[in-house]
Amino acid sequence: MTSPAPPVRLAPSILSSDFSHLADEVSLVIEAGADWIHVDVMDGHFVPNLTIGAPVVKSLRAATAAYLDVHLMISNPAQYLDDFISAGSDMVTFHIEAESDPLPLLDKLHRAGRKGGLAIRPGTDVQQLLPYVSACDMVLVMTVEPGFGGQSFMEQPLDKISAIRAVAADSMEIQVDGGITVETLPQALHAGANVFVAGSAVFGGEDVPANIAALLQAMSGPRTVA
Repeated sequence: MTSPAPPVRLAPSILSSDFSHLADEVSLVIEAGADWIHVDVMDGHFVPNLTIGAPVVKSLRAATAAYLDVHLMISNPAQYLDDFISAGSDMVTFHIEAESDPLPLLDKLHRAGRKGGLAIRPGTDVQQLLPYVSACDMVLVMTVEPGFGGQSFMEQPLDKISAIRAVAADSMEIQVDGGITVETLPQALHAGANVFVAGSAVFGGEDVPANIAALLQAMSGPRTVA
């Protein structure tokens, strides 16, 4: 018996939010219908940008019951994994390019009662990731080069999704991150993704709830899950 396909989910990226009112921004998007909160952690080494760390995740955890989906764009995820577990992350995803043996880290997350995933950059061969897919709760396919918000969507990385889905459990989440808008989201949905990270498309402009509503509408289109 096959497991049911996972539901579609919207995960706004707080990288594009107003950090001076972060708790309010999180409440706003959750009340508008978002499913997860995506937290981009960058170290200035693995990617050429520096963002936030575990203390911000801890503060968010104290302020919200929302599902915290933490994306580690850092060079040594093993060094900091305990910090993000303790901070209250629900899902922690780290890059296959940053960890030659991801299985111990995924196991640590599972033993701590957390979900664990692997992320892959646009230019990385999907074969590097496939041996570890069965140990993942989620795979994150980057559709921009990681490091900055507001970049243009890249279609080519979507080709990885069919290869990932072929070896994954039916219930495994496949997330796309980078350049997701109401125009590009349907392409990722049809390719087989079910979790959509959006930053500028959520927090840009004056009407965040309307932005959320438009993205949720785009998520209602036809899916490919096999």
